[in-house]
Amino acid sequence: MSVLASIRSQLVPVHREGLPFIGMFALASLILFWLWSPLGWLATVATLWCVYFFRDPERVTPLREGIVVAPADGRVSRITNAVPPADLYLGDRPLPRISIFDCHVNRSPVVGKIERIAYHKGAFVSADLDKASESNERNGFVIATTKGRIGVVQIAGLVARRILCFVREGATVGAGERIGMIRFGSRVDVYLPEGAKALVAEGQTAIAGETIIADLRTVNPQLTFRVS
Repeated sequence: MSVLASIRSQLVPVHREGLPFIGMFALASLILFWLWSPLGWLATVATLWCVYFFRDPERVTPLREGIVVAPADGRVSRITNAVPPADLYLGDRPLPRISIFDCHVNRSPVVGKIERIAYHKGAFVSADLDKASESNERNGFVIATTKGRIGVVQIAGLVARRILCFVREGATVGAGERIGMIRFGSRVDVYLPEGAKALVAEGQTAIAGETIIADLRTVNPQLTFRVS
């Protein structure tokens, strides 16, 4: 293996949506270095943070019917029963909800078909507040699986002001497949069918596409994995 190939293998891929931001931060760093070097160093740190935020590494996703994987990187902030947003048409009964805070690239938690996508233009309060599920800007997916319908909701926050969607209604997605992004991070809620078991705890750190957060079955056969 060449030195260049070795270096490339150690670098974490960056999502293409982040390239314009990284470029702007890098240009600002050069200008600030020319004006006053301490400001240039601060801007360089900001540029490195931007690169870190838009990282998009490959993930090894467990494959087995019935499991639900984390849709985003971050901390599991809340596990509760809650009524899904009305525009998802998942009914008005409280369903198991797992909220993951501090995320960027979002991945499908299950294998299934995108049955519905619903965008809601709202406010920008702190995404860690429970009322953010209803009042904040959000984009929701309903994914139909053989074990029921799953709701996935991207929620913007105080800083995050841009929600991106990478799929369309009717598309078939695999577990761990990229379906969207929130600039610059916020929260993703997952609404599960009644009776689903949460396999994570509040405060636990989840890895998008890898951490199993719930099980839609009562038995646990052998898992298989794939890289995506």
